[in-house]
Amino acid sequence: MRRFLFALLALGLLTQNLSAADAPTRVVIRAARLIDGRGDRPIAPAVILIENDRIAQVGSNVSVPAGALVIDLGPATILPGLIDVHDHLTFVPENSGYRSLGVSAPRQALYGASNAYRTLRAGFTSVRNVAASDFADVALRDAIDAGEIPGPRLLVSGPPLGITGGHCDNNLLPSEFHFREGGVADGPWEARSKVREVIKYGADLIKICASGGVLSKGDQPGTPQYSPEEMKELIVEAHRLGRKVAAHAHGTQSIKEAILAGVDSVEHASLVDDEGIRLAREHGTFFVMDIYNDDFILQVGEKVGMLPESIEKEKKLGRLQRENFRKAVQAGVRMAFGTDGGVYPHGDNAKQFAYMVQYGMTPMQAIQAATMNAAELMGWKDRVGSIEPGKYADLIAVSGDPLSDVRQLEKVGFVMKGGAVVKNELK
Repeated sequence: MRRFLFALLALGLLTQNLSAADAPTRVVIRAARLIDGRGDRPIAPAVILIENDRIAQVGSNVSVPAGALVIDLGPATILPGLIDVHDHLTFVPENSGYRSLGVSAPRQALYGASNAYRTLRAGFTSVRNVAASDFADVALRDAIDAGEIPGPRLLVSGPPLGITGGHCDNNLLPSEFHFREGGVADGPWEARSKVREVIKYGADLIKICASGGVLSKGDQPGTPQYSPEEMKELIVEAHRLGRKVAAHAHGTQSIKEAILAGVDSVEHASLVDDEGIRLAREHGTFFVMDIYNDDFILQVGEKVGMLPESIEKEKKLGRLQRENFRKAVQAGVRMAFGTDGGVYPHGDNAKQFAYMVQYGMTPMQAIQAATMNAAELMGWKDRVGSIEPGKYADLIAVSGDPLSDVRQLEKVGFVMKGGAVVKNELK
């Protein structure tokens, strides 16, 4: 089975390299309609002219230059490449709970290579990876950027920062075997020093743990961990060094403290109250709420080794998070699409769209959360997240209309990254 998986990966690598090498200077893509990611009315019919790795023209009457390769997708809908801003490409659900203790950093990097390709083929051309052991995600990003393996464009955090014994510490081991995780830092100045350290070794952003979590042993999601003083100092340092900060925060108090400390995004936000929603709106803080994976945890968690206490915590949290998602949407909080990939199988990221619509978003709002909103949170609004001249030719297509049935995004048939075709099953 392992040989088969690596053979598939090698084939994918070869296919991507050939696609990139053979890509003509100019490509024209035609389809029945186009959703540009900005919330505008769909363009129908749609024609896109691509020059090298960038979009040159978009419209219904774009001329086809002589010698251009024409890709006709027929009745399909074209969209910008999707973006997941909360993923864990180096993790897999099968290594949950105590099984995680036997997984080395090199093995995690190999998981990352496989998962990156699977995620790219699912239509996610950009990903923010928030937490990885021993900078395995930095290695993954660099390999993708060098063209050595196929995968999405990545922003990576390296080890997440947290308190001793907290959600971002490995608290599965008894004290006689316990070791200090790479991102553990206690106190304001140690936290600032840790920010400098992870940036030194390649982090594009900083991930912190402001509260307890679901899949960590011995703590509760609603319990505060990093103090306001610690968060403020490390956020100041991160921003001084040009990095955004994502705060894991389930708990009501921790969400508000993280917002007031200046975080750029609150991840999960499960137990947010009305005041927290008001603060997020006033401060322009993004919420990244992973409202799909509750189903996977409750249905499959025990089978993949998740701790019984983690499953019990999720039973108390999942429905509350979804209802609070609805409240945040209704209040106008800025929302970016993030799924906690790695808790569920990679490549299933788009299953979250239907839940976002069920709990209050229109299909267009859900698409924007995974395009322009996500690009803004990543600081990449000038290069990805919409289909317009000057941006990377990161495109996907589905056979139907996702504004009528958002589940169409679960069946992406065409993927292009930087002008190179990664997948075309719409032929």
